[in-house]
Amino acid sequence: MSRNKMRYIDVNWLHDLKDEPYRLVSEIGSDDFETRKLEFFPSGEVGIASDKMNSDKTILGIAEVPSIEAINSQEEFQGKIITQQEFEILWEQYASKSS
Repeated sequence: MSRNKMRYIDVNWLHDLKDEPYRLVSEIGSDDFETRKLEFFPSGEVGIASDKMNSDKTILGIAEVPSIEAINSQEEFQGKIITQQEFEILWEQYASKSS
């Protein structure tokens, strides 16, 4: 899949659930499905998922990812668009520790 039609989002999930991630960073394909994802947990753990691997708590979503506007319309989410470069820096930092 060509990465030039990808979009990248960084979403804070505002909640008090200690076993759920508080930050979700995703690469989303032109079909609106996640292709790679990082999840940041309150424990300091970072979960990763792609079509080739995933960590224990993190898997790719099974539904289309809505627009950032739709995400932000929900009170518990604060998201923003990030660049491919910003995503790649995070992916390299955390995915390399998991492999």
